[in-house]
Amino acid sequence: MIHTEKELIAIQIEEMGDQHVMTTIETPMREDAFLLSDEEKIEQIEEKFRDIMNIMGLDLTDDSLQGTPHRVAKMYIKEIFSGLNPANKPSVKLFENKYHYKEMLVERNITFYSNCEHHFVPIIGKAHVAYISGGKVIGLSKLNRIVQFFAKRPQVQERLTIQIAEELKRVMETEDVAVLIDAVHLCVSSRGVQDFNSATVTSSYSGAFNNEATRNEFLKYVNLDK
Repeated sequence: MIHTEKELIAIQIEEMGDQHVMTTIETPMREDAFLLSDEEKIEQIEEKFRDIMNIMGLDLTDDSLQGTPHRVAKMYIKEIFSGLNPANKPSVKLFENKYHYKEMLVERNITFYSNCEHHFVPIIGKAHVAYISGGKVIGLSKLNRIVQFFAKRPQVQERLTIQIAEELKRVMETEDVAVLIDAVHLCVSSRGVQDFNSATVTSSYSGAFNNEATRNEFLKYVNLDK
């Protein structure tokens, strides 16, 4: 079959989405991404989502639908994509490791909801993170907040894993960091191949966690070695 140039481009775009291709470790953002205020972004998204609903033939005079464009726009900016704005990055205060705890600290089963950047449908999973103190410790809730911050943006799971790991190394001032993510992608289960049982596991190990014994200890704690 001979395809037109437009059809070939469409096929290439679809294949990139189905293969979950990541082009960069950093979330692709334009330089002018934050020139508009959140309120201005909500107003513009509301208008454009109303257009989408109209194109689909939905009746926006219906009581159930008339507020949907605003709800979606507010949800995008204030909730599920709030991690795009660096102003929302959690502030982290470190404390001296006065009790000289030298073993790994593991925070497991951190539930997160993200969205696939290829189809804007949910990624639902759990993150397990660990670090070995280099002299500083962090409040446990901050580990959860770091995961949530990077999850709340259009994502690819590999990138999410790396971003969390790099941020933990930066704020903890140590290379001894491990991140493991186990997630279900609705772009796989609800469309395309429609596989309801598969899950995706990604990991990042650095410093002491490159040692097999240390890594296996971490995996034992998160029950993924069985």
